[in-house]
Amino acid sequence: QVQLVESGGGLVRTGGSLRLSCVVVEESFFRILTMAWYRQAAGKQREFVASIRGGGITNYADSVKGRFTISRDNTKNTAYLEMSSLSPEDTAVYYCNRLPQYNFWGQGTQVTVSS
Repeated sequence: QVQLVESGGGLVRTGGSLRLSCVVVEESFFRILTMAWYRQAAGKQREFVASIRGGGITNYADSVKGRFTISRDNTKNTAYLEMSSLSPEDTAVYYCNRLPQYNFWGQGTQVTVSS
């Protein structure tokens, strides 16, 4: 029933910005779930990026702290990731999920930062 639908990725230059969206379909408990963003660069393991609790408390990986902002709109079952000051090291497929994770992943959205 639940689906994770990521969007908003694309190609940007170093220093640019993007806003990613994650719609969680058919999740009646979205409001109280902790949501998180992850990313996986080519040849590397998937890593944690940021999380946000239902009440709004956030947590960030050190690599993105101060540059990325996670937020949510509980009326739309949607989590967002605002990304700024992007560098090529941010190039990856970005995924959303709950924390703890569902036993599946969405399609992800590709973010490519050119030098």
